[in-house]
Amino acid sequence: MRERKKEAYRSLLLLLLLGSLVAPSFCANVTYDHRALVVGGKRRVLISGSIHYPRSTPEMWPDLIQKSKDGGLDVIETYVFWNIHEPVRNQYDFEGSKDLVKFVKLVAEAGLLVHLRIGPYVCAEWNYGGFPLWLHFIPGIEFRTNNEPFKIENEYGNIDSSYGAGAKPYINWAASMAVSLDTGVPWVMCQQADAPDPIINTCNGFYCDQFTPNSNAKPKMWTENWSGWFLSFGGSVPYRPVEDLAFAVARFFQRGGTFQNYYMYHGGTNFGRTSGGPFIATSYDYDAPIDEYGIIRQPKWGHLKDVHKAIKLCEEALIATDPAISSLGPNLEAAVYKTSSGLCAAFLANIGTQDATVNFNGNSYHMPGWSVSILPDCKSAVLNTAKINSMAVIPNFVRQPLQVDSSDAVGSGWSWINEPIGISKDDALVRPGLLEQINTTADKSDYLWYSLSLEVEGGSSGSQDALHVESLGHGLHAFVNKKLAGSKAGSSSNAKVAVDIPISLIPGKNTFDLLSLTVGLQNYGAFFDKTGAGITGPVKLKRSANGTTIDLSSQRWTYQIGLKGEDSGLSSGSSSQWTTQPSLPKKQPLTWYKTTFSAPAGSDPVALDFTGMGKGEAWVNGQSIGRYWPTNISPNSGCTDSCNYRGAYNSDKCRKNCGKPSQQLYHIPRSWLKPSGNILVLFEEIGGDPTKISFATRQVGTLCSHVSESHPLPVDMWDSDSKTGKGSGPILFLECPSSDQVISSIKFASFGTPHGTCGGFSHGKCSSSKALSTLQKACVGSRSCSIGVSIGTFGDPCKGVTKSLAVEASCA
Repeated sequence: MRERKKEAYRSLLLLLLLGSLVAPSFCANVTYDHRALVVGGKRRVLISGSIHYPRSTPEMWPDLIQKSKDGGLDVIETYVFWNIHEPVRNQYDFEGSKDLVKFVKLVAEAGLLVHLRIGPYVCAEWNYGGFPLWLHFIPGIEFRTNNEPFKIENEYGNIDSSYGAGAKPYINWAASMAVSLDTGVPWVMCQQADAPDPIINTCNGFYCDQFTPNSNAKPKMWTENWSGWFLSFGGSVPYRPVEDLAFAVARFFQRGGTFQNYYMYHGGTNFGRTSGGPFIATSYDYDAPIDEYGIIRQPKWGHLKDVHKAIKLCEEALIATDPAISSLGPNLEAAVYKTSSGLCAAFLANIGTQDATVNFNGNSYHMPGWSVSILPDCKSAVLNTAKINSMAVIPNFVRQPLQVDSSDAVGSGWSWINEPIGISKDDALVRPGLLEQINTTADKSDYLWYSLSLEVEGGSSGSQDALHVESLGHGLHAFVNKKLAGSKAGSSSNAKVAVDIPISLIPGKNTFDLLSLTVGLQNYGAFFDKTGAGITGPVKLKRSANGTTIDLSSQRWTYQIGLKGEDSGLSSGSSSQWTTQPSLPKKQPLTWYKTTFSAPAGSDPVALDFTGMGKGEAWVNGQSIGRYWPTNISPNSGCTDSCNYRGAYNSDKCRKNCGKPSQQLYHIPRSWLKPSGNILVLFEEIGGDPTKISFATRQVGTLCSHVSESHPLPVDMWDSDSKTGKGSGPILFLECPSSDQVISSIKFASFGTPHGTCGGFSHGKCSSSKALSTLQKACVGSRSCSIGVSIGTFGDPCKGVTKSLAVEASCA
């Protein structure tokens, strides 16, 4: 990297603070007033979405940015992840997926703004909250308080009370430092109710309509609207219904908001050892509008796109005045934006869970429970958040065998190396007592060996003693006399481990090798940097023969940081140590595996299905795709077949995938693959069978839509000056996601009273006999089609009943 470029990056890092809005043109001035952010002298209603550059790849960025723009975003938000840019103090890295400047420039080239949350504490379910571990060892440092070696912050208000008297002066210093940089753009503090002027305090949460800035001179901003929730190893998969997310967005703008950001708009993947938590999974999909693989999630993406368009139809009125809010009845509310020049826009909300009829300005409006209707002219409801015009898609994974290259195929096509049990490196440490893991390893590896030899009297084969081990987490494997005796892991709710492991000792010398492991470091909470890990004890040997207990905690233990295979560079696959024989060892702990494979044909996103494996880490062509753990199964309860969007959402409300692996599929970016000769390396920690691994390509072949006669006209077709537009009925629209696909068949069509959801539609009590043939004629053979949802198109199979059209189609 050129020195000039390095200095520019260093200057960026030295800002070390908060968040800032960057305009795509360096000539555009950004300020704010009570009503909105002001960009280039004009108040703006801004829709933003989070995309974290290191959770995808540079090859994915242009497509993700374009899909975000197509979805109606004005702004891309990202953190700056300090620990990936300065992993070693004064050694900087801005290459590849860490090229923040390239990412920002791509956003600007697309004509979008950037909200740069510099942090550098980011939380974000990211390892150690984004801090580099070396920061922990600076003499005298105390994180997140008024401490001279440490002056940096983000998302502080929810934990500042824990820091006592040091919190307030610390926040005041941070605000003054930010403003003194004279960047020419506003600064925000997320979740900081007492953010000092001129810093804008903002809201994070599932709902922020009731949030009020701490000054009437500041705009109402929502920096994190959680589009779903993160996945933990051992947990079921969370999701958030789009009707609820759309309701939250509309409510925020109804009650005076003018900037909101989806966290996440594309979640992506926690490659390598970047996930925090602990126990945050490798997938960071977040049920976002663009999924982990870069595919648009429908109907979430499309329905939010319609919401954004409806809000933008109201923009001139929104930025000009405050809303006049009034009650229309129990749980019913109207907000009207009316200007002296005659502009008028209104939002009608039903914040109850039951449907209601609303009378407003002499007109009657049907309002489903937990919904908002948007009226750009204070008369016509262009959109209701509970009524989805956007189509749904069912993406699926198509499995295929891992294509082992024939030139490398001996027996199974896999080779292996056994990782030594216990101490195998020359740089081992000998210390009295039990060392805390993070202080010892500085997070250079997930692993730390604790080894001890002990003379035992009276041991004999067959005797059942017990080894008691307590650890701060996150997991451990105990080997006695070089054989695995037992294992235990913590969980996302309690990382600590306490276990009694039955063991058999031999007379004389016995060896105890304890492998402690982490699964991402703590990233959230007050004093999170003081949350330790590793076997801090006690460690006790419980003798069954005489009932005595020997405390081993204060013995002189030998320590090894990391694995021999890590130091030997086995992850690249280039070592000469690999063993290739027909008899592949399976179900054995601490085993490295390697094979060479050909990539699946085509351009569909690729994942590896790790069925058959236990726990470990995987590398493709030397790049880590992250930790895998398919044997960590989610609870059998807590999931529902469908989730009612009505009523307040929380992270446990809507769950799926109970009783199954929390994560079975692991994303391999296409840009990491060659047509053939790809090297896959695995470190298997607990034992597995690599021959059961398979490919899965992410494909979209099924489209659905369900539109009622009561739905409004598509937002794209609404025109406040068009009388014919307002008289038109709702329209059902289908489109294959890829330009080389066409609709090949109509699998289901019903106009009448159909019920069910995509993939499970069924006919109701009435159904038009013309539905299937009409859809086949209009759609088959075309990439897209649209058709009016009306009795004029399909006839009237049941008079006096509000009818709907449900369609399921296939693309090929």
